[in-house]
Amino acid sequence: MKKFLLPVVFALCSIAPLHIWAQSKSDLVVLKGLSPVSTLANTREGSAALAANYTVTGSIQTGALRQSTLLPFAEQQQQALRDVFITSGNLAQLADGLGTTLGSAYLARAHYVDRTHFTSISQTIANLIAYAESTSSHHAGVGKFFFANATTDGKKPVSKEATNILSEINGHSDIFGQNYGHPAGSAGADAYGNSRPFQTEPVIAPIVGPDYFNTPSDNRVYNRGPMMNLTNSPSYPSGHTTYGYTGSILLALLVPERYEQMIARGAEYGNDRILVGAHYAMDVLGGRTVALYDMAHLLANDPAYVGQNVGRGLTIKDFRAAVTAARSETLTALQATCGESVAACANEDTGRLNNPAANETFYSSTQTYNLPVVYPKNATELEDVAKLAPEAGYLLTVAFPSLSLDEANRILTETEGPGGGFLDNGSDFGVYSRLNLYRAALRAKAFLLNRSR
Repeated sequence: MKKFLLPVVFALCSIAPLHIWAQSKSDLVVLKGLSPVSTLANTREGSAALAANYTVTGSIQTGALRQSTLLPFAEQQQQALRDVFITSGNLAQLADGLGTTLGSAYLARAHYVDRTHFTSISQTIANLIAYAESTSSHHAGVGKFFFANATTDGKKPVSKEATNILSEINGHSDIFGQNYGHPAGSAGADAYGNSRPFQTEPVIAPIVGPDYFNTPSDNRVYNRGPMMNLTNSPSYPSGHTTYGYTGSILLALLVPERYEQMIARGAEYGNDRILVGAHYAMDVLGGRTVALYDMAHLLANDPAYVGQNVGRGLTIKDFRAAVTAARSETLTALQATCGESVAACANEDTGRLNNPAANETFYSSTQTYNLPVVYPKNATELEDVAKLAPEAGYLLTVAFPSLSLDEANRILTETEGPGGGFLDNGSDFGVYSRLNLYRAALRAKAFLLNRSR
């Protein structure tokens, strides 16, 4: 067990873009994928979705709209406050998705000593986490200012190629600020655009309690400062959600026995950003889509994603092989600590994620947040994942190697969530907003079990 300094990714992923690379091909692809949000005010369907985003967000935050959360509402609020901190170095806070037994075994090796130091199971695992989180947090950060005021950092204009993304679709920056009564720079608004719910919503329910480090806290000091000041950090997409899903998928790949529970944990982490008043439902959906898209392209060893220098000389040329190596080290460490096989320990869970029916109900409630359909043509039919985004199948095959890529993509197609949402415009990026990895993992396990009989 080794002690590491907190990587740069934490300091920036939720507040400002992480400038790891110059504006790259993958940056432009992700920005284009997220760009349908900028056109919402142009159509009746989009305007309805914008209005619903505001209403649904406020209702979830105050508890007026009661979700099927994993905990009673007051307890879920406390979990949301704890989830404000980001354990990007070792994913410690997400490890409860592994269950009480495996989660404890993980934390015995990988935990935060304080706000700036953490331990890890191994350097291999630490590097894998850092590379994945740096990649996805960079994309979330680039998106924040691009959709706020078409800059890279609030002030520096984006490239002509990036500008064309908006001009070609008649997209508009500051879509939330402009439509929610807080345009950029106005009183109480984000200086750059896309003000957050705690700035635009009429009421924000306070949450008072201990934070991740058991320090007395509340959601105001993590929204407005001094613990974390988001007043001039544009809202879309949610960097916390991108981190949460990226980390949850990584742990699902490292411990496939807990795949579904880890996906539910990612959904909870993203949803908690709404509860603390920091993000809209659309921010969470955007952050989730970035994470799934980036993880699939990393696992596919897309040349635009692997072999990059993400800081301090860290690079991974074969991400899929790196996951396989990290899984071996993770399982060895967990088994040594829990005292039984990982499969046996995975079933020893008395935590909030031990009820499969409740997990699936909650996850399903976050798939679209019941926001209105924006693209009716995609709402009634399943979209062919193999045709639109064939690399998506690696999200399953790396966890379940007996699946072929074709089988995995067929399962992802068959288990898709509702279509036609604000990102589901028929693009390869848009189809990731429909993927339901919870249902897909269940289907994959059942498929493999039946085939083995």
